Amino acid sequence: MQVNDNPTKLDRLGIWISSLCALHCLALPLLLPLIPLIGSSIFAQIWFERTILTISMLIGAVALINGAVRYHGQYYPLGLLFCGGVIYWFKDMFGHDFEPLTITVGAALIVAGHWINMRLCRQCRCCRNTVLSQHMAK
Repeated sequence: MQVNDNPTKLDRLGIWISSLCALHCLALPLLLPLIPLIGSSIFAQIWFERTILTISMLIGAVALINGAVRYHGQYYPLGLLFCGGVIYWFKDMFGHDFEPLTITVGAALIVAGHWINMRLCRQCRCCRNTVLSQHMAK
């Protein structure tokens, strides 16, 4: 199945990647005291975190722009995605003590953008017609 056949496929992928990224960032401080090797591993490096975030943002942008252009015409989910990405990128903007909060807020905005896009895609007639025709063809 191609991405064009299911407009929510990229949203679902974006939600999973953003959620895994948030879990990684939130779990890392808990694992550091328990497993000293993780502190010097690739997973604790800022470039690794930002690479995963960048991939998540690119997938999200493609999904949300595709949903807006081809289906529902609403661009505000893209704003949520980018606001969440900026907050997540600068997760230490309020200091190290508030990183878990900024990570949670950033990830929540990214996931909310995808979730709203999925709902908008499901509500539009052209998506329902596409899904119905695919379902009837099976």
